Amino acid sequence: MAEELGSSASAPTTTSSSSSWAKTRSLWPSILRWIPTSVDHIIAAEKRLLFLVKTPYVVEQVNIGSGPPGSKIRWFRSTSDEPRFINTATFQSKEDSPTLVMVHGYAASQGFFFRNFDALANRFKVIAIDQLGWGGSSRPDFTCKSTEETEAWFIDSFEEWRKAKNLGSFILLGHSFGGYVAAKYALKHPEHVQHLILVGPAGFSSESESKSEWLAKFRETWKGAVLNHLWESNFTPQKVVRGLGPWGPDLVHRYTTARFGAYSTGEVLTEEESKLLSDYVYHTLAAKASGELCLKYIFSFGAFARMPLIQSASEWKVPTTFIYGFEDWMNYQGAQEARQRMKVPCEIIRVPQGGHFVFIDNPTGFHSAMFYACRRYISPKPENESLPEGLTFA
Repeated sequence: MAEELGSSASAPTTTSSSSSWAKTRSLWPSILRWIPTSVDHIIAAEKRLLFLVKTPYVVEQVNIGSGPPGSKIRWFRSTSDEPRFINTATFQSKEDSPTLVMVHGYAASQGFFFRNFDALANRFKVIAIDQLGWGGSSRPDFTCKSTEETEAWFIDSFEEWRKAKNLGSFILLGHSFGGYVAAKYALKHPEHVQHLILVGPAGFSSESESKSEWLAKFRETWKGAVLNHLWESNFTPQKVVRGLGPWGPDLVHRYTTARFGAYSTGEVLTEEESKLLSDYVYHTLAAKASGELCLKYIFSFGAFARMPLIQSASEWKVPTTFIYGFEDWMNYQGAQEARQRMKVPCEIIRVPQGGHFVFIDNPTGFHSAMFYACRRYISPKPENESLPEGLTFA
C-alpha cells in the first residue's frame, strides 16, 4: 500500500493505491482550466515540498473502508460504498522511538510541518496525516448536518485510520482546528493517547463564555450582518481562491509570503521554501470542497466553538501540554481556565517570536518546547530537565 523512499532526495513516486480513489482527471491542460488543480497536483506539490526534508519517509494512502464497522450508514452520510483513504507520511526513526502522530489545522495539510520533520524524527517515529476531506486524502461530499455528525466525521475516521495502521498508543499532536479534533479524540479514546499536545488549539471557549460584547455590537452593523450571513451559509475562504480561477495561485503566494515573513527569528522562509509552500497551499485549498465545510457546524461566527472543550476539561484523562507562540491570536487564557478544571498533569508553554503557526515561524523554539513536553518519553532523566531558555510557562 505504500512505497518507501530511500530518502527525500530520491525522486518520490505516488503509491499505487492513490490512483484507485482519485477521480478521473480532466484531459484539458492545466493552463486551460479555470481552477488549475487536481488530486495529482496536490500529491505532486506535496512531494516537491517534502523534497526539502532530509529524513527518509514512506507515503501511503491508508484505506479506512466505506463506513464505520457494523453501521448501516456510510462514511459521511453517503450512499456510496466507495472506500476512503487517509494520506499518510511516516518518517524513518530510531528503533523504539515513541510514536508521534501530527494532525494539521483548518485550511492546512500535513506538509505544513515540513520544517519540523527532520528535528522531530531524531526523537520520535513521526507520522503526519491529512484529515479526511483535506490535502491528499479522500474528499467525499460533505453531508453532515450537525455539530455531532461533523465531529464524528473527523474522530471516527481517525480511529479507523489508527486501526488500519495498527497503532496501540501514541503521542497525539494537533494544531489549531486539529487540536480541537485531537482533544475530542482523546476524550473518546483516551486509551490510545499517551500524551496530548495542543498547539494553538481552537475551540476552548464559546461566545457566551467569552462575553464578546464587541462581536454582538459588530453583528448589529451591516458589515457584521453580511459576514455573519456568509458564515452561516458556509462560505469558506477556499471558495474565494476557487472563484479567482487562474489568479488564485498569485493570491495564495502573496498571502504565504506576507504571513510567514511576519515573525523573524533568523529562520524566515527561504525563497525556495516560500515558493514550494505557496504552491502546495494553493492546490490543497483549491481542490474539491469537503472537510472545509465543517466550519459553521464546529464554530459560530467569530470562531467560537459550538461545543467548547472547556466544558469537558474536568473529564480529561490524558496528560496535556499546550504550546502557543507569543503572537498567537488564539488566547492561551482558555488553556489556563481548562487547566484549573483538569484532573491530569497539564503544562502551558509559550514560544517567543512565533504566531499561530509557531512551528513555521520559530521551528527551533517549537522543537525545544516539544522535547521538553515529551521529556518523560525521550529523556533518560526527565526529572532533571528544565524549561529551555527563551520559553516561558503560562
